[in-house]
Amino acid sequence: MTMSVLPSSASPPAVSLEFPTGFVWGAATASFQIEGATTVDGRTDSIWDEFCRRPGAVANGDTGEPAADHYHRYAEDVELMASLGLGAYRFSVAWPRVRPDGGAVNEAGLDFYDRLVDRLLAAGIAPWVTLYHWDLPQALEEAGGWTYRDTAFRFADYASSVAGRLGDRVAGWNTLNEPWCSAFVGYGSGRHAPGVTSPAAAVAAVHHLLLGHGLAMERLRAEAPGAPAGITLNLFPVSAASTAAADVEAARRVDGLQNRVFLDPVLRGGYPADVLTDLAPYGLPALVREGDLAVIATPVDLLGVNYYRALLVAAPVLRSAAPSEWVGAEDVRFLPSGRPRTEMGWEVQPEGLTELLLRLDAEYPRLPLYVTENGAAYPDSVGPDGKVRDPSRQAFLEGHLRAAHAAVAAGVDLRGYFCWSLLDNLEWAEGYAKRFGLVHVDFETQRRTVKESARWYSGVVARNGLVE
Repeated sequence: MTMSVLPSSASPPAVSLEFPTGFVWGAATASFQIEGATTVDGRTDSIWDEFCRRPGAVANGDTGEPAADHYHRYAEDVELMASLGLGAYRFSVAWPRVRPDGGAVNEAGLDFYDRLVDRLLAAGIAPWVTLYHWDLPQALEEAGGWTYRDTAFRFADYASSVAGRLGDRVAGWNTLNEPWCSAFVGYGSGRHAPGVTSPAAAVAAVHHLLLGHGLAMERLRAEAPGAPAGITLNLFPVSAASTAAADVEAARRVDGLQNRVFLDPVLRGGYPADVLTDLAPYGLPALVREGDLAVIATPVDLLGVNYYRALLVAAPVLRSAAPSEWVGAEDVRFLPSGRPRTEMGWEVQPEGLTELLLRLDAEYPRLPLYVTENGAAYPDSVGPDGKVRDPSRQAFLEGHLRAAHAAVAAGVDLRGYFCWSLLDNLEWAEGYAKRFGLVHVDFETQRRTVKESARWYSGVVARNGLVE
């Protein structure tokens, strides 16, 4: 269908757009960031519960309790989604609810997601489930976590439990969300849970997360054969600051660590040769056992793309000994490009989304793509009139939807867009200070206030992609 784009004050001239028929419009969340109820109905600690207790680990000493209290307020939140006209909701299941301590199935934990899925379907909203959004049971971390090969098999068992209960009603599945963060930020720099600072541990986590993905795909095929499934990766275009050989080499290394170390095993059946060489000092080749790569490359039905920014990379000047997520490239420099920044300090670069989607379409086996996260944090507050005016977020979303459409117009098989996030929430190590939500949450009262950007996005959804 053809849709006119009516210009806002900050918009380019009107053009004609055409999104695919059946394009999915939604919003996304993650269990630890919104649910609260961390000790309710049999849930036990995740690595993030333990990490939040570590002095200085999370801003202001914030924890996952009560977050947005979604566990108790999910019905209200589904009503909010319906009022915004969302067609889909991407949420994650909490492993410590479903299999506390990584052990036996906890029926009470599964019951919550049963109720949530049924409520969504009754409201005409398609449930999209992420199996792992970073909340590994703490007991499994104490046994070795993602550095331990067996965790991949425990993840597969957990995937079977969730798919066996929900598989008849879920519209789409993601095995892992952003394994780059789980591995390199959790075990490399230690800025995220579990707070380990070991390059070798980070590399081991990369392989075992990918192995867990492949094993979980096999279980999803068995338990929920009718629904599409895949993995969600946070992918960034990486550019060298100049044509100088050292800058080009720095960009190659960063692209390998951010993008290709995950894309290539899943979609091409093996690690890139240059990345294997880069990570050989940290043990990657030795981690790969016979049959692993075939499991990791179990065919996927879709690829989820989380996009927030692009990276401009230059060669190092001074060597640093600080823990880093950039294993083997610890000293590369990330340069500003002079763009406006979000509250997270990330530059606003919508054209990078077009570039990324075109690259995926050109360089990898063609398959349906979904933007599973895209959004921005800004310092929102409720005004005296009870409204939350957030024009910067609206402009951010409009720019990125235009960028997504540019990829569609160029022939990319993009089938959906999920805004991050439905609700203000616990922004991991940043605590509650960074607000990404379409809906403002007063964490003292749990009052929800729909932001102006949400009303704008709701209008886009209602017009099936008409941006004005």
